Amino acid sequence: MFATQSDPVQIASSTSDAQEVVLTPEAVRFVVKLAREFEPRRRSLLHARRVRQQAIDSGVLPDFLPETAHIRKSEWTVAPIPADLLDRRVEITGPVDRKMIINALNSGASVFMADFEDSNSPTWRNVIEGQVNLRDAVRGAIAYTSPEGKRYELCEAPAVLMVRPRGWHLVEKHFLVDGEPVSASLFDFGLFFFHNAKALIENGTGPYFYLPKMESHLEARLWNDVFILAQDELGISRGTIRATVLIETILAAFAMDEILWELREHSAGLNCGRWDYIFSFIKKFRNRPDFVLPDRAQVTMERHFLNSYVNLLIATCHRRGVHAMGGMAAQIPIKHDPAANEAALARVRQDKLREVWAGHDGTWVAHPGLVPLAQSVFDTYMPLPNQIERKPSVEVAAADLLNVPTGEITDEGLHRNIDVGLRYLATWLGGNGCVPIYNLMEDAATAEICRAQVWQWMKHGARLSDGRVVTVPLVRDALTRQSKRLNGSIPGRELALAASLYEQMMTSPEFPEFLTLGAYEHLD
Repeated sequence: MFATQSDPVQIASSTSDAQEVVLTPEAVRFVVKLAREFEPRRRSLLHARRVRQQAIDSGVLPDFLPETAHIRKSEWTVAPIPADLLDRRVEITGPVDRKMIINALNSGASVFMADFEDSNSPTWRNVIEGQVNLRDAVRGAIAYTSPEGKRYELCEAPAVLMVRPRGWHLVEKHFLVDGEPVSASLFDFGLFFFHNAKALIENGTGPYFYLPKMESHLEARLWNDVFILAQDELGISRGTIRATVLIETILAAFAMDEILWELREHSAGLNCGRWDYIFSFIKKFRNRPDFVLPDRAQVTMERHFLNSYVNLLIATCHRRGVHAMGGMAAQIPIKHDPAANEAALARVRQDKLREVWAGHDGTWVAHPGLVPLAQSVFDTYMPLPNQIERKPSVEVAAADLLNVPTGEITDEGLHRNIDVGLRYLATWLGGNGCVPIYNLMEDAATAEICRAQVWQWMKHGARLSDGRVVTVPLVRDALTRQSKRLNGSIPGRELALAASLYEQMMTSPEFPEFLTLGAYEHLD
C-alpha cells in the first residue's frame, strides 16, 4: 500500500525485490497522476468502440471520415525524424525477459522493440521484472547467466530500443488506483518513461514507443496528451517522445493521416501489424455472412485488401515525411532439417523483397537468425537509410480495404486453427507469451485469428471443402481430440484451463473481444 495525493494505491501482490526497484514512491505518484488524468477518456473511447461495432453490425461499413477530410487533403509533415531513427531497416521484436533483451539488442538489428503486449504473458512477475530488465539495459548494466552457466552481456553497439506498452483495452489488475485497476497502457508507459527517459536522452537517444491496437485518431490524441503531460512532469522538451503506431485494426486503416496528424509532434511513423489486422477484419465484420474468410494460410499479403492496406500506409507515411514499417517474419531457424530451413528462408526473402519493392522503410523479424537475411534484402534494394523520398501515387478506396478474399475452408485449416490456438493459450497461461509452434514464433495475434475464424465459420454455418458444416459439435470434437494429443507435452493444469477457455471463445453466442481479456483473470 502506497500513500498518494489523497487515496491509497493498492498493490495486489506480494512484495519482491524487483517491485521495490520499480515501484518507488515517486514512480507510483507519476503513474497515479497519469491514471487520474486520463482514465475517464480511456473509458469513453472504449465505449465509442462498442458504439462503432453496433453501427457495423447494423450495416454501416467503415469509410474515411468526412469530418477530417481537410487533414487528408492538406499538405503537412510530422516533426523531423531523430538521427538514431533514420535507419530502421531491420527491427527485431520480443518479450521483456532478460535473456531475450540482451540477444535482441545484440542481434545486429537497427531497432529492438521490447514488448509488454502480444508476445508477453502479463503475469505480475513478467511485467515488473521486464521493467527492471529494461532499466538495466538502458544503463548498459544488463547481464544474464543461464542455468547451464552461459554468460550473456550487452555489446558495445546495441540496437535502438523501442517499447510497446499494452493496448488501451487492457488493465493491470495488480495495481489499483482509487480502487480500480489502472490502465495497462499507462502503467507500462509510465513506469518505463519515469525511470528511463532522462537516461536515454543522456545516451544520445530518446524514449521511443510502439503503440498497439488503436481504432481511431481520437485514441491517438489521447496518447499524444499522455506524452505531453509526461514530458512536462519530468521537465523534458515536448517532442522528445517518438511513437510508431501499429495499424493493426481495420478502423485505423481509415484514419492513417489523422493518426499521424494527432501525433505529428511525437510521430515515428506507422507499421503494418498484419496478423492483428487480419484478426480485426474478422472481428469487426463477424456478424456479416459476406465477410467470411477462407483458411488462414490462404489470406496472404498478395490479397487485394491487404495489398491495398500496405500501399495506402506507405503512401500516407511518405507523404507526411515519416517511416512506413513492414510486417513480421515469424519464422525461426529449423536446425534439424536443412531442406525445410532453406524453404522457410526463401519465403522470408520473398516477403522482404515484396516489402522493400513496395516502398517500406524497414521490416520486422522475430528471431536473431533472420536479421542477416532481412538486412541483406534491404541493403540491396534500399541503399539509403530509408526511402521516404519515394512517394507513390496510389488511389485506395474504402472498397479496396473491404474487399473480402475468397477461397476454401478446409478440414486441415479448421484443425490447424484449433491446434495452434490451444497450444498458444496453454503456454500463455503458463507465463510465456512468445511461443515456437511449427517453426514459427507465435504471439497472441495468431491465436486471435485462429479462434476468431472458427467462431465466424460456426456463426455463419460455413462449409468445409468436403461438404461438412462447421458446427459446435464438430469443433468440440476436434478440440477434445487435440487436447488428448497434447496431454503430457503441456502441463495438465494449463492444458485443461486452455481447452475450457478456448472452447468458450470459439463457441459462445457472443464474440469475446480479446482472447487475453478473459484469460488474464487466470494469471498470477
